Amino acid sequence: MTPLPELPAASDAARFKDAILAKLTLTVGKDLAHATKRDWLIATAYVVRDHLALHWMESTRRIYDGEEKRVYYLSMEFLIGRLLTDALSNLELYETCDAALAELGQSLDELKELEPDAALGNGGLGRLAACFLESMGSVGVAGFGYGIRYDHGLFRQAFDDGVQIEMPDDWLTFGNPWEFERAEVAYEIGYGGVAASDGGDGSEPRRRVWRPARRVLAVAYDTPIAGWRGERVNTLRLWSARAADPMRLDTFNRGDYLGALADEADARSISSVLYPDDSTEKGQELRVRQEYFFVSASLQDLIRRHLDQYPDLANLPEKAAIQLNDTHPALAVPELMRLLVDERELAWEEAWRITQGCIAYTNHTLMPEALESWPVALIERLLPRHMEIISLLHAEQMQALKADGIKDAAVLDDLALIDQANGRRVRMGHVAFFGSHRVNGVSALHSELLKETVFKALHQRYPERIVNETNGITPRRWLKQCNPRLATLVTEAIGDRWIGDLEHIEALAPFAEDSAFRERFAAIKRANKEALAGVIEEILGLRVDPAAMFDVQIKRIHEYKRQFLNILEAAALAAEIRARPNADWTPRVKIFGGKAAASYHVAKAIIKLINDVARTINSDPVIGDRLKIVFLPNYRVSLAEKIIPAADLSEQISTAGMEASGTGNMKFALNGALTIGTLDGANVEIKERVGDDNIFIFGLEADEVLQSRRKGYDAKAVIARTPALKQTLEEIRRGVFSPDDPGRFKPLIDGLIDHDYFMVTADFAAYAETQRVVDRDFHDADDWTRRAVLNTANAGWFSSDRTIRGYARDIWGIEPVQGS
Repeated sequence: MTPLPELPAASDAARFKDAILAKLTLTVGKDLAHATKRDWLIATAYVVRDHLALHWMESTRRIYDGEEKRVYYLSMEFLIGRLLTDALSNLELYETCDAALAELGQSLDELKELEPDAALGNGGLGRLAACFLESMGSVGVAGFGYGIRYDHGLFRQAFDDGVQIEMPDDWLTFGNPWEFERAEVAYEIGYGGVAASDGGDGSEPRRRVWRPARRVLAVAYDTPIAGWRGERVNTLRLWSARAADPMRLDTFNRGDYLGALADEADARSISSVLYPDDSTEKGQELRVRQEYFFVSASLQDLIRRHLDQYPDLANLPEKAAIQLNDTHPALAVPELMRLLVDERELAWEEAWRITQGCIAYTNHTLMPEALESWPVALIERLLPRHMEIISLLHAEQMQALKADGIKDAAVLDDLALIDQANGRRVRMGHVAFFGSHRVNGVSALHSELLKETVFKALHQRYPERIVNETNGITPRRWLKQCNPRLATLVTEAIGDRWIGDLEHIEALAPFAEDSAFRERFAAIKRANKEALAGVIEEILGLRVDPAAMFDVQIKRIHEYKRQFLNILEAAALAAEIRARPNADWTPRVKIFGGKAAASYHVAKAIIKLINDVARTINSDPVIGDRLKIVFLPNYRVSLAEKIIPAADLSEQISTAGMEASGTGNMKFALNGALTIGTLDGANVEIKERVGDDNIFIFGLEADEVLQSRRKGYDAKAVIARTPALKQTLEEIRRGVFSPDDPGRFKPLIDGLIDHDYFMVTADFAAYAETQRVVDRDFHDADDWTRRAVLNTANAGWFSSDRTIRGYARDIWGIEPVQGS
């Protein structure tokens, strides 16, 4: 075995400095006189990558030597954000790097702000995947993330007079120093064409030859992801699409220069943009092509890796756990069957044993549109062999049900993989469920609702399949790195064991009664708020008072997340302040952040409403500093890392029964914010952990929401008996906040009145009343701090390390290898 080279020790700043200088000269190609700040960033990143690579290779060797079972985590999103601070912190090199750069006249704090966010995700789903990869390394699970290397990722959000504008996110403009291109790791991915029997007579439909009409290449790019202290470094492998033949030379020589490159352009579109608009047929086709692209490449890759180490695929379930992160990778079920039956010539029954034994499915939503269903005609056209396999599985499922005496047409339809009643569509959630040995929800409430709603029939048929694994967050990123002042205070108080095992942070609870500790805790919160106030002024030119309550809602803009409820209450509060300006108001800064899907017109109207209300209120001299409204554009991981440590109040106000879990709620609680929220998702478990006195709960519960909908909810009647809401809606309808276009928000208000599916009007009064309780409690600053300390101390259970241990025990059948 070739010995690995040595690198500077963690305490050797002089050698670290020399390494940075060497990278600047030999890799970046700059001398000291001409190096830009970005050059220094790239040189530093390459030095850190060298350290990562050595830990990475050692981890890989141990995995092979120990014949460890690997977890292959398939996700359309990996919202990894910036990696410099993450890697330095987890390798315990931060202080060394900081000192080395200082000797070179550079500031690590300045350089890390130049690193672009890898915006390869939309929100909680992608950030969870990133936390999970880090936690797998930290707890000793051999993890391998698979996704797409989007050229542009999620769009960069800008505002034009308060209207969301989607701009390309050019995170790769200056290259990516963290990745290793693996040009030799490339797989052909087919689309279209025909599937035929070996003999051509169609007599054996279970083994077929697929002859695709088009082929593209999936090329691998690897990024090492370090666990805590670098004891294990796992791999994130992202696929980039290329044409099998980058240019048609005959077409080029005929003078059709654009046509010669058409195949390359078509292929690259697959890995060009995260979540293209699928409101059109072309958009749906691209989404399916993307999902199949990364699923097929990943499965081909893991099978190749397995056969490099073992003689056959019989033991694949014992050595490979394939986790589908939500419904997007559901094509893994028919694709693995195709690879096993058609390519490896396994018997159908054996292939199904392996497929179900390997695959598990995490569901993240109860919303039907997110469960995905695709027209049968679309799958037949793009993936004809996969449609055959799904049809075979569907037929076998129906036969088994009828053999068991289940003949009720409604029950059979609820269980079917193919929905025959609504235009013949493939239910991808059902495909994922049926092809998995375990299906998990992501909070206790969500898992129970899965059994009672979207998968009710499947749960009754397979009652042992659904389990719960409540989400978590990595404490390294979401306390140690993003809130270093608080992390230092916690470590001084209770030691540093909490970094590697967050549940040890419960030892902080007694310090809530220590006045000196509370004073230091409050001072740190104030410093974080002052820093965020500086960011707000820099971005928006708006000055806010750090002494005010920082009331924060940062998440994807969606009707069920109810930013609409938040801004309606803010507008109503502004009216109260104008009416009674001399009352003892608690000053607030309401901070919003989040993106709306490009085709989600209602969500984009809500963004515009928030910005219009903000413009009106922020310029009102009567309201003054009693209320300010801030919408920070282009919400992303690096911005969240500035906002969350500064928050006093965390808005988790989704319609009960609709938020699967949430992870923002956990990040805020860990950083000492109190939650105002409904009993939805993981809010239920946060309430259990932090205590009823340290959280503000309001509104309808999940069963009450369902009952209200069944009975036919009457929003008009509720508005009529809620004066503040009625006045606010009338002001918006009259154009008080949009004098340039008084009718701008009429459709939004009419939609709320006619069909308030998300119970905004139903919960408005309770929400407003609870906000006044929040006002009163915030006046007692010392007691608020005491409660904030208790939120931090009691958030330890919400670690992604705990979640990963749960997956390992309940789903993957893995015993983590500690200290590997």
